[in-house]
Amino acid sequence: MLLAGAGVVASTLIKSPSQAAAEASPPARSVLTSPVEHRVLTSSVIVRGQVVAGQSVDVAPQVAGGEDGTAPVVTKLPVKQGDRLKAGQVLLEVSGRPVFALPGRIPVYRDLKPGAVGDDVKQVQEALRGLGHGTGGDATGTFGAGTKAALNAYYAAIGYDPLPAVDDNGVGLKTAESAVTAAQRALEEAKDAEGKGSARAMQYAQADLTAAQADLAAAQAASGPRLPAGEVVFLQGFPARVDAVPGRVGAPVDGTMLTVSGGKLTVQAYLQEYQKGLVRKGQRVQIYSELTGIEARAKVGSLAGSLTAPDSGTGAGGGEGEQSGGEPAATGQSGYLLRVDPDKALDAQLAGQDVRLTIEAARTDGKALVVPITALTAGADGRTTVTVLQPDGKQRRVEVRTGTAGDGFVAVQPVGSARLAKGEQVISGVKKGAAGQ
Repeated sequence: MLLAGAGVVASTLIKSPSQAAAEASPPARSVLTSPVEHRVLTSSVIVRGQVVAGQSVDVAPQVAGGEDGTAPVVTKLPVKQGDRLKAGQVLLEVSGRPVFALPGRIPVYRDLKPGAVGDDVKQVQEALRGLGHGTGGDATGTFGAGTKAALNAYYAAIGYDPLPAVDDNGVGLKTAESAVTAAQRALEEAKDAEGKGSARAMQYAQADLTAAQADLAAAQAASGPRLPAGEVVFLQGFPARVDAVPGRVGAPVDGTMLTVSGGKLTVQAYLQEYQKGLVRKGQRVQIYSELTGIEARAKVGSLAGSLTAPDSGTGAGGGEGEQSGGEPAATGQSGYLLRVDPDKALDAQLAGQDVRLTIEAARTDGKALVVPITALTAGADGRTTVTVLQPDGKQRRVEVRTGTAGDGFVAVQPVGSARLAKGEQVISGVKKGAAGQ
């Protein structure tokens, strides 16, 4: 028994040289593998963007005050921030007079009166017809009798009387009418007169009547409603949006009372130098709003060819309805300005929001064999390989050509007779904590 016990103890303490060497050597490395996939690989550029409108307008009405010379004040403010606006809607009232929005691209720059001719008249005619007020037989771009009737009808629809084109309380028109009446009577008296000189008297009376009738026609053409520049704001598209309401009822009109925007919603972003070379016009874009969960498809519309400095923003300096031209840019950023055009009109609630843009910079032509970039090995001979770990534990090197890369993966194609199949495991790294790491 003593001899047996001594043998057991000796077997635990005494080791052969080969056993001691085996235990002293590092353990076999533990590798990380990933499966070869067969799928479409997309390379993406992800940036933040801002949803902006094609046009922004600061409404700072320039209207007359009260009849006693008092300063103009806001008497009604029926809209609030975030409201959607429709064509013809009243935005606010200043000293009892309306300020309303009509569709159009030409900024307001003058009062429009009967007899006026121009593209701005054409714009108003189109806006009135769009609201259901026909302009009769007026020539396009000419403020005639039909446009008068349409403008009168529109003002009646919104509950106001239009301002007269001639501010004389109708005295001029009445005077012209009286002159025609007097000339008609003179002609009748000349016709009734007998004797020498009656023919000449009739001739003179007829000439006077013709002149009086011409004056009356001119007075009638000049009379009627006018569209003051201070009562209209032209927006490029509807529905438009109320972006800010700095004014309030009872406040004097001093500067911007409202900021509204219209036109198609687009998205703007800034790319850095390392991103610019990956993005081209026409590439597909996914728009996503984390705030609302809204997603939309779009494409790259344009990309600036040079760096854009930070913009101080757009806005009007004073005139009513003063409009910023072009597209407003995001502020406080610099880089290459990118514009993204949605496939369909964006939800109006996205206006002004910060959104995520995922730009599809590259895509494989159909499905391809895909491996992690970390599985690639570049040899001194310039060849690129991946190492396949076979089920029996053996390793096999496969030379490949690389293609599209994105999101940590790369498309590969075996070179020559080399084989690589979907599902095979390729070595992509070594586990942390393995010997030698």
